[in-house]
Amino acid sequence: MKKIYLYAIAVVLLLAAVSTTAQESERSSLYDVPPRSLVDVPTAGTLPRAHFDIGFRLYPNGGAIGSTDIGLSHRLMLGISFGGNNIISNTDPDWNPRIEFNIKFRVIDELELFPAITTGFSSQGFGAWSVEFDRYTFKSRGFYAVASRSFYFYNWVSGWHLGMNHSLENDVDDEKDINFFAGVDATFNYNLALLLEYDVALNDDRSSLPDGRSNSFGGKGRGYLNLAVKWLFTENLEIEALMKDLLINRRESDTFTREIRLTYIDKF
Repeated sequence: MKKIYLYAIAVVLLLAAVSTTAQESERSSLYDVPPRSLVDVPTAGTLPRAHFDIGFRLYPNGGAIGSTDIGLSHRLMLGISFGGNNIISNTDPDWNPRIEFNIKFRVIDELELFPAITTGFSSQGFGAWSVEFDRYTFKSRGFYAVASRSFYFYNWVSGWHLGMNHSLENDVDDEKDINFFAGVDATFNYNLALLLEYDVALNDDRSSLPDGRSNSFGGKGRGYLNLAVKWLFTENLEIEALMKDLLINRRESDTFTREIRLTYIDKF
């Protein structure tokens, strides 16, 4: 695992050297910054150079994750995150075991008839960390590649996204499958957006672990259907209501998961 992180850091340094030559016109408004993710899955969007975001995500059982991303160039984005369970609670916090990292590099810009293509790595999963199963409730994306294409119609814009990933948390339950995901976002009147995604979860559908234990964290094979409503409250602040696992894929769940996400965006 440590070698993976060292390789990821080496890739960041290499891409940073390559991407310093990338040029792009300055954004006229922060409303024009594309979404970097939908609910859980990434898009091909990155932060413009010298922009940053600060995010807070609140999830069941008093859980919270704080994160920050920085646009090192118009192609390269680097981020870190950390959180834990019982943060909003009257008991001691149960912190996650480590700081997580996010690296994203846009390989190809979107053209008139060709989507933008981005590769990246994210070790941040979502939901509570399980010491027993050595994983997040919803697995981290790990290494991924995603293609995104924008469409414009009157006063709203829509983005379509398709990607694949391999999570490092697959080692826990001996899942070797490459996973696939897809999603769409639609922004109306520049201040309201709907986000919809489907994660096939081919790497998270086993009912038991290799040692014979029942895998209560595993899915039922339905995949994860997630929905979010985003309100662009100001030029710098986004507020989102997240509704996850609408198909009730998780074996331990009785209903879908509700979360809140706040994101502040600005530039240096």
